[in-house]
Amino acid sequence: MKGRAGGERGKTMRQLVLCDEEVAGAEGFDRAEVIPLHEEAEEPRPARGMRRAGWLLVACGLALLPWLYVLATGLPATATAAHWPVAWVGLDALEALGLIVTGLLAARGDRRHALSAAATATLLVVDAWFDTTTAAPGGDFATAVAMALGAELPLAALCGRLALRALRRPA
Repeated sequence: MKGRAGGERGKTMRQLVLCDEEVAGAEGFDRAEVIPLHEEAEEPRPARGMRRAGWLLVACGLALLPWLYVLATGLPATATAAHWPVAWVGLDALEALGLIVTGLLAARGDRRHALSAAATATLLVVDAWFDTTTAAPGGDFATAVAMALGAELPLAALCGRLALRALRRPA
């Protein structure tokens, strides 16, 4: 037999191949089994509650589609917001917090950085979208586009890449 059956028990073995004669002479072995190194495991089917939640979310998303038409045709072209600075400072504060948390978790090798990276990427894309769509024509718009292309979208892409890489890596 390759290796020592008793001494190998505590060690991690990648593959153990037994010949018919070795199996016949060994005690406690009825038959040999070869276990492949990189067998693709089937994804387990989600629990019923998870499937229901998924279909509920799909239904809610589809229900919002008509609402988009109502918004597009019914909203005024301009609006005044009472707490405009608070909204923008709050959004940028959440982005800063997301970048810091993602960076700290990634630097420590903590796989949970995928969660904060995905949320931060979303916040950065939303910020770029609203900066460019709410900016006044001229210099404000040019600044918003420069910030989107030079900072927000590249950081969003980096965060998205970090999240996807963490999800692809085996646990």
